[in-house]
Amino acid sequence: MCGRYATTRSAGELSALFEADDETGDRLGPDHNVAPTDPVPLVRMTAEGHRVLAAARWGFLPHWSRTPAGAARMINARAETVATSRAYAGAFARRRCLVPADGWYEWVRAPDGRQAYYMTPLDGSVLAFAGIWSVWGEGDDARLTFSVLTTAAVGELAEVHDRMPLLLPRDRWAPWLAPAGDPGALLAPPSPDWLAGLEVRPVGPAVGDVRNDGPHLTERVPVARSAPEELTLF
Repeated sequence: MCGRYATTRSAGELSALFEADDETGDRLGPDHNVAPTDPVPLVRMTAEGHRVLAAARWGFLPHWSRTPAGAARMINARAETVATSRAYAGAFARRRCLVPADGWYEWVRAPDGRQAYYMTPLDGSVLAFAGIWSVWGEGDDARLTFSVLTTAAVGELAEVHDRMPLLLPRDRWAPWLAPAGDPGALLAPPSPDWLAGLEVRPVGPAVGDVRNDGPHLTERVPVARSAPEELTLF
């Protein structure tokens, strides 16, 4: 699963990168430790067919949910079932979005506790998680919510966790945001060559506390070279 990530670019930078009109009103600052229900940026299409950068809360709420209490349990949607799930199928068909990120975190069990890893592009480029969105509530109580799609991890990423976010290379942004498309093509994982551009970076334990934030959370820490082979998936 993907349960923690970082998104630190400004609204101005993101709106330029994704060619989207900024609707966040500069309400969102950098966040190196995004946790479920936090407000973060996403890119979606308007009814008129324009890309917008909007502020949304992480944790999908179907319109029929009676309360927002279940949002934290719906931060991820499995790519294998999203097209048929009662909760997610409608959003997958009509309300797909891109979730900008610098990278994401996962934990594995180690002999002396848990080791956190940060997955991020080697070249510092932006990542786009495949997402789906929903509006829950009405009037002043309405909120934009979303879920990140996950798929089976491959290559070096599978040594850290058996799942990973569904990552979309730039040439797949437009098809993902379009109102139609072949589900098989939309949900295909990126190529191994593209994934080879990601770094699996060991980081310190501070990221495990949602109250912590700052660039130090993504800094590399030393880990025994043989550690990944000895770890058990968390």
